[in-house]
Amino acid sequence: MKIIFLFVFVVLISTSAWSDEEILVDPRGSHHSFPHFWEQMFGSGRAILTLRESYRQDLRLVKSTTDFKFVRFHAIFHDEVGIYDEDKQGKSIYNFSYVDQIYDGLLANGVRPFVELSFMPRKLASRSTVQSFSYHPFVAPPRDYARWDALITNFAAHLIARYGIDEVAQWYFEVWNEPNLDFWAGVPAQATYWTLYDHTARALKQVDSRLRVGGPSTAQAAWVSAFIRHTSDRQVPLDFVSTHVYANDTSKDIFGTHESIPRAEMVCRAAKKVHDEVAASPRSGIPIIWSEYNASYLNEPAITDSVFMGPWLADTVRRCDGLTDMMSYWTFSDVFEEQGVVRRPFYGGYGIIAAGGIPKPAFNAFRMLHELGDERFATDSEHALITRRPDGAFIIALWNYVPPRGKEPAITGPPITAPPITITLRLPQGTRTVRLRRLDATHGDVHSEYARMGSPQYPTHEQLDALKLGSSLAAAEELPIVNGRVSITLPPDGLATAEVLLE
Repeated sequence: MKIIFLFVFVVLISTSAWSDEEILVDPRGSHHSFPHFWEQMFGSGRAILTLRESYRQDLRLVKSTTDFKFVRFHAIFHDEVGIYDEDKQGKSIYNFSYVDQIYDGLLANGVRPFVELSFMPRKLASRSTVQSFSYHPFVAPPRDYARWDALITNFAAHLIARYGIDEVAQWYFEVWNEPNLDFWAGVPAQATYWTLYDHTARALKQVDSRLRVGGPSTAQAAWVSAFIRHTSDRQVPLDFVSTHVYANDTSKDIFGTHESIPRAEMVCRAAKKVHDEVAASPRSGIPIIWSEYNASYLNEPAITDSVFMGPWLADTVRRCDGLTDMMSYWTFSDVFEEQGVVRRPFYGGYGIIAAGGIPKPAFNAFRMLHELGDERFATDSEHALITRRPDGAFIIALWNYVPPRGKEPAITGPPITAPPITITLRLPQGTRTVRLRRLDATHGDVHSEYARMGSPQYPTHEQLDALKLGSSLAAAEELPIVNGRVSITLPPDGLATAEVLLE
């Protein structure tokens, strides 16, 4: 009896400890529909890379984890895909062999294309202006818009002939990529992009009015108001607006101000800006698609390779809810060559899977957030998402966001000095079980295993197997419920999901 009493006493002390925050989980509380807008689409390396088995393996893994629906990539019109040529008499020649293999591969794996119509075939370019990526895309306007229009109509007609209009009508066609940066060499940039868009949108709709077309696909949340105004004034087809933002974009580039906006806030501050612009436009209610977003547009191992991504992603979902229809994380895989061939597994690549098929902490964050329900409940907490599944179970995400520091992940970089936080959940009456899954420096972070083996630049097959095992999330732990509560302590950069099962 003494042993039992002492055990109960210890449990009461450990689960009733002081907490930084107490959150009420109330089934009768205010709630709204919660579509999983953050995991419907991913970006990836350029079109030709989709033919690699390593790309398709990573795609299948992310699909099995998030059930994402669309993938977006650059350069379907790049010469390496072989879609456009001209004979000696200057007649246009189309070759859809690789195009078919690219889209067949996506569809076979249950993912549809979000077709970015880029870049300019060399023989169609008005001048030999190339962008600085390692594959040097041509970015000048077409030398002949009649030929460009014909390329678009032949491309669209071929897709419909191969896959059927009922299928292709479910795709998206986005005109170009970031025409406000060096991906577009038209002068002036905005006016010449309008011309490109007008021709492209009308050419697509000429093939079939059900095809969905949009833009402006700008960096830094730019041009949206002007673009909608242009398409409305000129009666140019427009089915969605798309733009991009990264958490380390500057306030000057996004808002034209000199304020300091934290990395945790930038993406959704930009989303609010565009949401409000669309609401005030002639096309209020048109779908808003962020066709690129991430915590950084640079290669920063302390950001995209690290457990920082768990709290950052969860908090971004919390802040952006209701401001967008779909967000495309850039990217799902480090099968990616914009800066050249990948030289080592962890270099701050954008993907949630590192070279060699190694899941990063960001992969585990997506895996955990995928389990959230389709109803979101109101809470004043800035560290929680309270959701409910159709079966009545609550899935609650909790996190301890810490601003980034240093250039390397915590395992190899400077020590974290921020404190842990403890959150207590006051549970619904009739709660029978609470199961907790964790992501932090000691749960689901591959870097400790990578450091243990000496951080090899080229891991062997055996090392890759060990790294994949080391990246795995542990089985969910069952928490003791005391006085209708559970307390959860989160280390810095910690993310947890609690599954609350009712009687």
